[in-house]
Amino acid sequence: MKVILKQAVPKLGKEGQVVNVKDGYARNFLFPQGIAILADKTQIEVLARRNAKVAQALADTKASAEATKAKIDGAYVKIAQKVGKDGVRLFGAVTSQDVADAVKAQLGVDVEKKAVLLVMPIKRLGVHDVELDIHRQVVIHIKVNVYDIEHPETAEIAVEAAEPETAEELEAVEA
Repeated sequence: MKVILKQAVPKLGKEGQVVNVKDGYARNFLFPQGIAILADKTQIEVLARRNAKVAQALADTKASAEATKAKIDGAYVKIAQKVGKDGVRLFGAVTSQDVADAVKAQLGVDVEKKAVLLVMPIKRLGVHDVELDIHRQVVIHIKVNVYDIEHPETAEIAVEAAEPETAEELEAVEA
């Protein structure tokens, strides 16, 4: 008997999938539990329409993510933090939430905290590479410039030092 699964069933299939099962399994377990429905012609047509809508929604989400990537990929974000006596290490660390808030404030793009991928916690001054995973197929690379809150002029110096100016410096960075 062919059935359409309403939810994922281990070793059987995923939600929305049409699978062939034994009649007794369908009548005695899948149907009473509300896990599956009979796969007749009308239900298969409804499933096809629903799958088309889901595919369109996924395509729209990816297109939106690509547009966001084109807008902010490679951008700089500045974050001011208190610095310890050594002048390099921070009090605390820059969190994913701090980066998400800075991206929203400075670049105008709303990013969830869980989308910010920090390879290591940011605990030092300077320019750090951060990835934003806004879609499972779209990753944005930005640079986060952490500077001393008491000396905001150091923010511009750090950005200039991070950008290679000559072709030789660019080749050295790429090598």
